[in-house]
Amino acid sequence: MKITIKATNIKLTPSIRQNIEEQINSLERFSKIFQKKEEYFDHFFGKGPPRVEAWVEVGKTTLHHKKGPFFRAECQMRFPGHSVRAEATSKHLKAAITEVKDELQRQLKQYKQKPVAKIRRAQRMLKRLVRFARGAQFKRKKGERTWHEGM
Repeated sequence: MKITIKATNIKLTPSIRQNIEEQINSLERFSKIFQKKEEYFDHFFGKGPPRVEAWVEVGKTTLHHKKGPFFRAECQMRFPGHSVRAEATSKHLKAAITEVKDELQRQLKQYKQKPVAKIRRAQRMLKRLVRFARGAQFKRKKGERTWHEGM
């Protein structure tokens, strides 16, 4: 995963950079949702599976406030054919980064369930269309099967 980090109104220390990379790299396992095994691209990154890119921006909203949620974190992740975005503000920078990660994880799990829900919805609709009326049933008369319509 390629992560681009931008710091606004704060100095980007190695500990902050490491925390961001750990949090965002934990979301890379969701990239399997968007990739097909036989789908490979030939582009300027080289031949291989599609890349996942993340743009992260962290910083302070203002320089003069001493209280309140003034640390801000924002992340946009691009997968092949799909993009997710989240932002959060908090009193502590690490808490804001964690909130962003949790929100992105929630969105990706929701997207993962979308195709399954679509299939189930279509199955329910088909079942409703195929239902028989109570009067129309299969009835047996002395060993043979006949179609009998009710009134």
